[in-house]
Amino acid sequence: MDPIADFLTRIRNANMKKKEKVDIPFSKIKTEIARVLKEEGYIANFKAVHNETKGGVVRVFLKYTPENECVIQGLKRISKPGSRVYSAYNNIPKVRGAFGVTILSTSKGIMTDAQAKAEKIGGELLCQVW
Repeated sequence: MDPIADFLTRIRNANMKKKEKVDIPFSKIKTEIARVLKEEGYIANFKAVHNETKGGVVRVFLKYTPENECVIQGLKRISKPGSRVYSAYNNIPKVRGAFGVTILSTSKGIMTDAQAKAEKIGGELLCQVW
């Protein structure tokens, strides 16, 4: 029932199995979250693909270190459909002592905690990645 939690779970599962890529059902918000993950260096790349059998998918190419360790150590969903979590820009929580990133949905689009603080804009806390 929660498409963002499904998105994160698919990435987490593919990461644990050391998959090269993972296909996720398409939506604009998933594409934007994938864009932020790429900008922050957590995934190698992503692209929206139209598939005749599955419909549209977001193909996420996972990233690993030269020692074949996962770049993404953890993913956590914060705001859920039954319990939305909002935060002002000055109250956005740090992830693992600033070694991770919080992804927010703001009035100016999907962005990281650092971008939201720089623009002094709050929003819904979607997830944390480290």
